[in-house]
Amino acid sequence: MLESVRRLLRMGAAPNLLNLLQKQHPADLARVFSELNDRDCHSVFNILVERNGKLAVEALSELGPEQGAGLLADRPADDIARLVQEIPSDDAAALIDNLPKELSASVLELIRAKPGGGVSELLDYEDKTAGRLMNPNVFALPEDLTAGEAITAIQTARDVEMVFYLYVVDQRRHLVGVTSLRRLLLVAPDTPLKRIMTSELYSARVDTDQEEVAQRVASYNLLAIPVVDPENKLVGVITVDDVIDILKDEATEDVFRLAGVSAEDGVLTAPRESLKRRMPWLLVNLVTAFGAAWVVSRFEATITQVVALSFLMPIVAGMGGNAATQTLAVIVRGIALGDLTWSNARQALVKEALVGLGNGCALGIVATLGAWALTGDWTLGAILGAAMVINMFIAAVAGTLIPLGLRAANVDPALASSVFITTLTDVFGFLSFLGLATIFLRFLHMAPTP
Repeated sequence: MLESVRRLLRMGAAPNLLNLLQKQHPADLARVFSELNDRDCHSVFNILVERNGKLAVEALSELGPEQGAGLLADRPADDIARLVQEIPSDDAAALIDNLPKELSASVLELIRAKPGGGVSELLDYEDKTAGRLMNPNVFALPEDLTAGEAITAIQTARDVEMVFYLYVVDQRRHLVGVTSLRRLLLVAPDTPLKRIMTSELYSARVDTDQEEVAQRVASYNLLAIPVVDPENKLVGVITVDDVIDILKDEATEDVFRLAGVSAEDGVLTAPRESLKRRMPWLLVNLVTAFGAAWVVSRFEATITQVVALSFLMPIVAGMGGNAATQTLAVIVRGIALGDLTWSNARQALVKEALVGLGNGCALGIVATLGAWALTGDWTLGAILGAAMVINMFIAAVAGTLIPLGLRAANVDPALASSVFITTLTDVFGFLSFLGLATIFLRFLHMAPTP
């Protein structure tokens, strides 16, 4: 598909290219857009949007709001306002929010002039909340309707989000219950909805964080979750396809933050922007690295007498850092998914400490043999092995406690944990190895006196 698009574009065969594009699913078009270079991508998008604007903008919503907005940014505001009306309000709001500020404001002004779309209302909510993510075109029926009337209403409904569940509201549109379509079909047509609905249902408020929404949908195996305002009035719905996008985005964000990188920093981001986003955490790492250097400087006399220490000590710090990263990944994931809570934190700490000790003992034996083979000094090998056990244990404990501590301080564990972990494993790795070497210095092979 991609090669065909490139070939037809080079040949200038716009009609053939358009015919090919119009046969594709929006998700497949999004993949094509992501693989093309900027110039070809804009050319293909412009060819498609002139003849099939709905398909073009659907492909943009599949591509993602940031890249999609980039393809729209060079078009007039009235053209963008017309195009975004073709997709669900939540997808339209995400695209508009990523446009340049002046263009975004112009598009919103045009949309507000045509009430009923709901896009501008979604942008009034905080970013990454249920209110911003929801689709306001939610299908709901009054509790006094019968099952037969409800079925007729579903059959004649237009322009609503896919109906997974039938939400039931009172006269003031308060959410009072939900029923499945299966149950609706199995009861007598004259049965009132309030007799077959379930009043115990899961919902999200408009200010609920999107990650919490995703956790609820995943935990309770829902296909959709209703969104209510502070007065419990039904204002929208979030479906499982949106939740999948949330989970994907949150996972990507956590991975980026563990590396001290912003999730907005992509492969094609301008060098200046990438520099601004990466430099702060690198500076923090540099400052903390001096702490480890200071520890090493305290043992200068020992290193001078046993030169082998200088090329063995990075092993302890490096292995501690690797072990801490493994623990950190497990703990941060547990926090993100809601698997790790304060009630089971002690159990997680004990488990990770035991894993750290087990790894330390096993790797310590290997390190002992390796150091002996390299230097011919059994004592030095034993010191390296003991330091390995100590640092692996510290790495496991720190990798558990630091994310939990940051979470208690309302700081994203994925964002700041790696900086502290790196410092701790370096400092304690050098301290344990060089400290033990100093204690047992008389048993080590000394460097020859010049």
